[in-house]
Amino acid sequence: MNIEPIIFYFFSTILVLAAAMVVLVRNPVHSVLFLVLAFFTSSAIWILLEAEFLAIVLVLVYVGAVMVLFLFVVMMLDINVIPLRQGFMRYLPAGALVATVILIEMVLVVGPKHFGVDSVALPVRHAADYSNTKELGSILYTIYVYPFEIAAVILLVAIVAAIALTMRKRPQTKYQNPAQQVLVKRSERVRMVKMKSEKKIPRGDV
Repeated sequence: MNIEPIIFYFFSTILVLAAAMVVLVRNPVHSVLFLVLAFFTSSAIWILLEAEFLAIVLVLVYVGAVMVLFLFVVMMLDINVIPLRQGFMRYLPAGALVATVILIEMVLVVGPKHFGVDSVALPVRHAADYSNTKELGSILYTIYVYPFEIAAVILLVAIVAAIALTMRKRPQTKYQNPAQQVLVKRSERVRMVKMKSEKKIPRGDV
C-alpha cells in the first residue's frame, strides 16, 4: 500500500482546519498561531511534492520572520476584539456565500484535472542529483518572467503606498527635520556663561 496519499490527505486536512480556525477563533494571538500551523503543513505538502527549497523558504521566511513580527505586533497592540466580533454572525451567511462563489470560480478556472491526489501527492520521480532550486529559477525567469515582473511591480507599489500612508504629517505629532539637524552650528546650540567665583568661607566660620 502506498503511504503518500495518506500523508497528503492528513496534512491537507490539518491545513484546511488551521486555515478555518485563523478566521473563526476570537483571540488574535491564537489566530496567528493557527496561521503558523497552516504554514508548517503547507511546507510538508511542498516536501511531498519534492520541492524542498520552497518548503524551507516557507518555514524560514514566513514562520521564522513574518509570523514572529505579526505575533509581536498583535501582542503589542492589545486589540479589543469584542466590538470586532459583534457582527460576525450577522455577516456569516454573506461571507459563506462569497466563499462558495470563489471556490466554484477556482474549480472552473483551474479545472478538475489539477485537483486530487493523482496530480498533487504523486509527483514525477527525479534523479538523486536533481536540483529543484535550479529548475524553479529557470522556469521563473524564462516562462513566467512577465508575471514575475508584474508581481514585483505590485509589491513595490504596495511598499511605496504603505510608506506614504505612515509618513504623513499629523499636527499633534512631534517630529525632527534631519536637514535642519545637519546644518546646525555650535553657536546656535551652545552658550558660554561666565560666573564669578564664590568667596571661600573659612573653616572656623562653618
